[in-house]
Amino acid sequence: MEKIIQLFRSQLKRIDLQFKRYLLGQINWQQRLIVITGARGVGKTTLLLQYIKQNFSQNLDTVLYVSMDNLYFGKNTLSDFTDEFVKFGGKILFLDEIHKYPNWSQEIKNIYDNYPELQLVLTGSAAINIYKGKGDLSRRMVLYKMNGLSFREFLNFKYGFTFSAFTLSELLQNATKISEELNAEIKPLKYFEQYLKKGYYPFFVEDTENYYQRIEQTVNQVIEGDLPSIEHINYTAVYNLRKLLSVISELVPFKPNVSQLSKQLGIDRETFIKYLQWLHKAELLLLLQTNKFGLNKLNKPEKIFLNNTNLLYALCENNPNTGTLRETFFYNQLKEKHSVQYTEQGDFLIDSFYTFEIGGKNKTNKQITDIPNAFIAADNIEYAYKNTIPLWIFGFLY
Repeated sequence: MEKIIQLFRSQLKRIDLQFKRYLLGQINWQQRLIVITGARGVGKTTLLLQYIKQNFSQNLDTVLYVSMDNLYFGKNTLSDFTDEFVKFGGKILFLDEIHKYPNWSQEIKNIYDNYPELQLVLTGSAAINIYKGKGDLSRRMVLYKMNGLSFREFLNFKYGFTFSAFTLSELLQNATKISEELNAEIKPLKYFEQYLKKGYYPFFVEDTENYYQRIEQTVNQVIEGDLPSIEHINYTAVYNLRKLLSVISELVPFKPNVSQLSKQLGIDRETFIKYLQWLHKAELLLLLQTNKFGLNKLNKPEKIFLNNTNLLYALCENNPNTGTLRETFFYNQLKEKHSVQYTEQGDFLIDSFYTFEIGGKNKTNKQITDIPNAFIAADNIEYAYKNTIPLWIFGFLY
């Protein structure tokens, strides 16, 4: 354990508190069992270390952070590790990448029940199914999901601009005023294209030139490491998942022909739908459904997108289509706090109430005429006018 403590304190020294993700202030840190999921690379590890540094710098003996892919757990159990930590005065245990530890849910349940004085904070892959494990954690845990950087956070992280987030209702009711206030501070269109290309994953700041290569490496880690550890799949499934993602990357957004695509991969319909579910849970794909309750083995999504615009630039051989970028951005930013559904009229139905048409600056109301609560999210405009709202401003929702 001594080496783990030394590694933890060394990591803590390198953590900067200047920029903090939106989720840090939304978590109820007093809960006994907190689980934070999210795509690989969105900053979950940094979030934990920032919280520790901000709150326990003068009392580090009571807290400990460890990643569950540490070689220590090849020879030692999590239960024994926890027992030693508690015996030496430990109060809060931060366990990163919990999905890397076999049978984690059962051991976490036992630890939770056996050490009532201990608080646990876990992070896991977005693909992890908390409710599927052997231990019944649903009644014990509080679950949070972390998205990649919003456009608002990107402006803060890279340029130091600090803006408050808006709720969707605030934005729709006061779009003209909000757009005027933001434009008085910055020229948003100047930065929006940068965000679409290189602004979703916080690690862009580390090496901009090799950013897309880093994204490809992250995608490979998800498919070759995270999904096999969670779903217990073999090499053939990993190969097919990689092939499926490659095919989808060149087609998005599209209405899938399940028979054609499953035949191309050499798998049956049910397996194809299951693969889509896995890639969706891992935050590599966005699946647009008519049913807000999601995908099941009997139906298919109406449309398929890559999860975010940075993935489009990284995985597509050619430059992404402008319309694809617009729709992907909108869907990605809205899904954090809202249900996003397919609709025959317009492009997206939000919370089963608002209809949105996505387009350029010359987009008209033709396709949403006579639809109540309908709006246009228009690219390449600075100010809102009537029911037409700048697309970039939807990046201020979290």
